[in-house]
Amino acid sequence: MSLTDVSSRPTLKSRLGRISKNTWVISIALVVYAALSTAILLHFQAVPRFRIDLSPLLNAGTAILVHVSAAVVTLLVGTVLMFAPKGFRLHRTLGWTWVIAMAVTAGSSFFITMIFETHFSPIHALSAWTMIGLPMGIAAIRRKDVARHRKEMTGMFVGAMLVAGLFSLLPGRLMWDVFFAT
Repeated sequence: MSLTDVSSRPTLKSRLGRISKNTWVISIALVVYAALSTAILLHFQAVPRFRIDLSPLLNAGTAILVHVSAAVVTLLVGTVLMFAPKGFRLHRTLGWTWVIAMAVTAGSSFFITMIFETHFSPIHALSAWTMIGLPMGIAAIRRKDVARHRKEMTGMFVGAMLVAGLFSLLPGRLMWDVFFAT
């Protein structure tokens, strides 16, 4: 092995640099989620058991029903858009469906104040960012800036749908009650 063989090996820094921003965000969110869930479950000394019970959701207010319905549409359509070939025939139609559902999801969140009964919680900052980011993503594709469009929309899908969705499943939250019994 020559000296050039050793120096041409990728360093840890270069390998970590190839990990996308979205992968970092999801990884950090998973670690925080695991820590919070564990702390909450240990505090209440509860062991969760998976089951689906829609009654907490069906008994929730209108804002929550609109929010969850729009979030489910956003998640399903967004997943199709993320994994289907870009530019396929339905991409534009599904894209507009996703944008509208995402706007309804973010907008309806401002009518939900369950964490801090009378005030907005930190998650509402993500909703505000989404309401600003949607027009930016649309403007990017209208300027034919596909890379910027992809970055904006993928960032919103990861941040607003995957990360926020993950935190909606924390113990004690409504979606936790839908999917788990303790």
